[in-house]
Amino acid sequence: MTTTDGTPDAPAAHPRFAEALRELGLGDLAARARRFPEATRTAAEAAAAIGCELSQICKSLVFAADGVPVLVLMDGASRVDLERVREELGADKVTRARADVVRETTGYAIGGVPPFGHRERTRVLADRSLLAHDVVWAAAGSPYAVFPMEPEELVTTAGATLVDVRERTG
Repeated sequence: MTTTDGTPDAPAAHPRFAEALRELGLGDLAARARRFPEATRTAAEAAAAIGCELSQICKSLVFAADGVPVLVLMDGASRVDLERVREELGADKVTRARADVVRETTGYAIGGVPPFGHRERTRVLADRSLLAHDVVWAAAGSPYAVFPMEPEELVTTAGATLVDVRERTG
């Protein structure tokens, strides 16, 4: 891709994530990643930049279950119910992971964590709400980049267990 003045565009996906995609045989996804001048750090920012529904954003959230990092994939319109995650994992305590733990475990900063391609292998839970769409958008390793993927393929590639861990409303 090139910019309007004909100079080469910087790749949208973070280089480490693009390499992980190639290693997984998904190099074509790196080419489909989109970079935005404004941050897509939150689900709302990403949905606004892409022009999709908030629920089509796949949030990659790291929690600590009895001190062990676990990744939860959740649709952008929902919140994770920590009690349901605790029950699912059989843990005594589940808390949000500290920013340094997120970076150490995944290799990425909060707001840019992709659903797979992390530095360390962790247990992954994916909320079933992601399956409500034909395509979801997830961070591509940077707070400025996202990529599209079919949710079933995303869950499989992430090695996730499908669960119901979103907060119930009403």
